[in-house]
Amino acid sequence: MANNSTSVKAFWLSFLISGAAVPLGPISATAQIQDTSTPEVALEASAVPRATPDAALAAGKIEIPQLGAITAETNSAVDRALADTDAAWVNRALPATDAAVDRALPKQDIATVDRALPQTDAATVDRTLPETDAAVDRALPDTDAATVDRALPQTDIAWVNRALPETDAKVDRATTTPEITEAISELPPQKLEIANSPQSQQVAEASKVADISSETGTADDLSIQEDAAQVTSVSQLSDVRPTDWAFQALQSLVERYGCIAGYPDGTFRGNRAMTRYEFAAGLNACLDQITKQLGGSTGNLVKREDLLALQRLQEEFAAELATLRGRVDALEARTAELEANQFSTTTKLNAFAWFNLSGAFAGEGVRVEATNGNAAPLDRVPGRDPVTNRPIVQKVEDPEITFSHLIWLTLTTSFTGKDQLVTQLAVGNGNSPANQYTSPGLFNTFGTPFLDQTAGVNPNEVILRELYYQFPVSNSLQLVIGPRINFYRYFDNNNFSFFVDGASSFNSNNSTLLTATKRGAGALALWDISRRLKLRLGYLGESMEFLPTPVFNSASNPSQGLFGGTNTSTAELTFSPSDRANLRFLYSRSNIQQIGGLIGAPNGRPINGLADDGFGGRLGNATANTYSFNFDWSLSRRFGLFGRYGYAETNIFPKTDRPDGTIKTQSYMLGFALPDFLKKGAVFTASFLVPFDVTGGRRFLVSGGGNGGNQYEIEATYYLPVTENFSLVPAFYAIWNANNFDNNPTIFVGNLRTQFSF
Repeated sequence: MANNSTSVKAFWLSFLISGAAVPLGPISATAQIQDTSTPEVALEASAVPRATPDAALAAGKIEIPQLGAITAETNSAVDRALADTDAAWVNRALPATDAAVDRALPKQDIATVDRALPQTDAATVDRTLPETDAAVDRALPDTDAATVDRALPQTDIAWVNRALPETDAKVDRATTTPEITEAISELPPQKLEIANSPQSQQVAEASKVADISSETGTADDLSIQEDAAQVTSVSQLSDVRPTDWAFQALQSLVERYGCIAGYPDGTFRGNRAMTRYEFAAGLNACLDQITKQLGGSTGNLVKREDLLALQRLQEEFAAELATLRGRVDALEARTAELEANQFSTTTKLNAFAWFNLSGAFAGEGVRVEATNGNAAPLDRVPGRDPVTNRPIVQKVEDPEITFSHLIWLTLTTSFTGKDQLVTQLAVGNGNSPANQYTSPGLFNTFGTPFLDQTAGVNPNEVILRELYYQFPVSNSLQLVIGPRINFYRYFDNNNFSFFVDGASSFNSNNSTLLTATKRGAGALALWDISRRLKLRLGYLGESMEFLPTPVFNSASNPSQGLFGGTNTSTAELTFSPSDRANLRFLYSRSNIQQIGGLIGAPNGRPINGLADDGFGGRLGNATANTYSFNFDWSLSRRFGLFGRYGYAETNIFPKTDRPDGTIKTQSYMLGFALPDFLKKGAVFTASFLVPFDVTGGRRFLVSGGGNGGNQYEIEATYYLPVTENFSLVPAFYAIWNANNFDNNPTIFVGNLRTQFSF
């Protein structure tokens, strides 16, 4: 039979800290580690006091007999004269329910089982007994019935070591752990005779899992996922009742020693599984409190029996405490090293680096609306035939394969832990071959991989891409202000068309009708109305990094300013009916500045192309209303749907005597995604889209209207993570009726992207 230290350990393991959120006490040490090469990791652990129980006992001047002597006195077989009835108290690790029996006993004896138990609990023993019991000398009944209903330990230990009275009353276990009996409240008798139920098996399985986790735990096990909230009274724990079998033990630990805490929501969660490391941390916190009480010489000194029990627990968990101490020391050393070598105490650096190998092929000349089709795409100029008044059309040939790069460096600074000052720098030299086929105003649109771009006005020029400050006003409301806010960071998002691991072209990443202020100066309000409903509001004045300042960037131009140049006011409502689906409804009002008497891209969306008064005349500033809807829906873990629809009206105001007009356009896309396709973490996406369908006012388009055809595309992208920091992303696009000419050949675009992130 096992000794009393095993029994005491089992009692404490059951009701002292089992499932508790035990704070690591006033001696806890928290290391907030910001690693510039990995996401931020918060590690918390308890410092282990060097004082031993022997020192604590000496301080209290309490003589403690040798543990071996105590064990020898209580670990023995039955050796006494028995009364007519045998009231035998079982002293063992307690199951989930236990009761103290206080009643007159019948003539027959409810036998206690003392044997090594199998993996599953033999529910009932029913056998014919001999005329006398070898252990207890008395006449026995015809059959012996014993019911066991509990999570089983490795062995079942039960022993009797005292003379028994006529009736069995509540047992005073003063010889081992006197204070423990106070924690045992009586349970209804029926709870003692429940058959071998699935619940019991589940408890046993949970115990096995806890053992496994204690053997395979890592440093991450020391990370506390939910902050504990210290309580001063057990009544503050909403899920603890006076009828709970461990109520008195919790009351003593909370109100007497102050080494038990609850979760922030006011619960104790006593049924939650725990690891041996968690137990060691909790035991350490209680030892620390006892040491403080002894050192302070207060009147509320701990009792001798408590110290004996804690001494046994400390000896039992000596290996775990030593391991915990070693891990804390290692964390302290690592923290010191990181603090000495970190980039900044308040700023974290993240980066992306992309290599792009791109090619495009049509096989014959592609029609573009330009007067100088042989010029570079950005240098092409639209014009009208003086006789027919139709846009001038020329043909361009296939481009060569290109190999380019793009780098983003993002510095995120936090002053309070809840705010963010974001500074993003970018440099690149990309110019996708697909741009060779574009009419003026369509640069970096169809068939162009989003990350195959230059970043600034000139190749290899370092530019400021984003600069803003985000801070909370309340738990549900945040504000964003800055001179260069990225519109797409907050609006028109989609889980399956994010450029890093989803659909990858300019036309599929976001709505092609948004926005005249891709980056702008202004402010946003982010309101999480509820878990299912979110509202985003924003005002931005145009401040785009890839456009030359003398002509564009109206928000910083004193002659135009934040409210006088190109600007947009946007509202988006997101409704998430479940964790797998998101519906987004967006409205945007735009004021668009004319450039050279024309309205259109790159700062004139929702128009893709360029517009005049319909006869080559100049236009004044324009206004536009854009309505957009997009959704993503994960039907299962490995299959999802996504799509968009947009409609816009652009109001133009000629500077000539021509009447005002309206250009009406729409765009739509539908696609599917296959998460974890061929490899965990990989994503395959395919989509069909119509980027710019002109439904009215085509006569005003000097570029982008084509001959009345509708351009449409099919895109496929496969995101393949090779390592945590390196991915390969091949993509393929096919474009029909390019530039809205229904007689243009089909264009095929291929892109292989290598993606580095840290």
